[in-house]
Amino acid sequence: MSKLENGVQQPTSGDIRDWCRVCGADAEVPDLLATLRAVESAYVEFRRLARAGMKRVLGIRAPTLYGETNLFRIYEHNVIPGLFQTPDYCAAMLSFWSRFLDAPNDLEEAVAVRMERQRILYQRGKRFAVVLEEQALRTWFGDADTQANQLDRLLTVMSLPTVALGVIPLMVERGAVPSAGFWMFDNQLVALETPTASIEVTQPSEVELYGRMFENLHQVALYGKPARDLITRVASELS
Repeated sequence: MSKLENGVQQPTSGDIRDWCRVCGADAEVPDLLATLRAVESAYVEFRRLARAGMKRVLGIRAPTLYGETNLFRIYEHNVIPGLFQTPDYCAAMLSFWSRFLDAPNDLEEAVAVRMERQRILYQRGKRFAVVLEEQALRTWFGDADTQANQLDRLLTVMSLPTVALGVIPLMVERGAVPSAGFWMFDNQLVALETPTASIEVTQPSEVELYGRMFENLHQVALYGKPARDLITRVASELS
């Protein structure tokens, strides 16, 4: 027991269940087991992955995760989500990260991977609830034409029956201001990124909090025609 208490030895799932039973804390078992599973995989440095190119940074487990997920809840504050990006916008964005991370030049292959992943938007049974800050519409990657085409693509994606896309205007009263974008995969996992690493959250209690945060953001977002009008207005400022 002293080895566990002092961090010398990692507990097994059996250790956790036994300890919770003895302490009368069976309700804590799911969170603690999730923490145990995530200890080694929750934090992944981009620079380490980038040694094999940007294709690997985009996530080797993404196809499996995307395939298993029915409801995607996505919040982005300064970038268009990868599932909605045009090839030119994607290339402009990834070219920066490739230089930043000193990654090998596999830009064309990385863009192709992201474009292939977008096919999931058309799969039966998938749903995408997306909330963007207006700033995401205004953050440029590439030139004005690239940005204009990206906003046009966003308007097209909004019409898909699988997609519910909302935009939070810059000047609106709000009660929630997240510090980073995040993606929720059903109620099983939350993924978010820092400039240097990806983080995965699997603790049920934490995942629930992200769900509450997303609901707060959803409540102040514009949908339907008001959202389309906002995107169109931002696009008109490019000309």
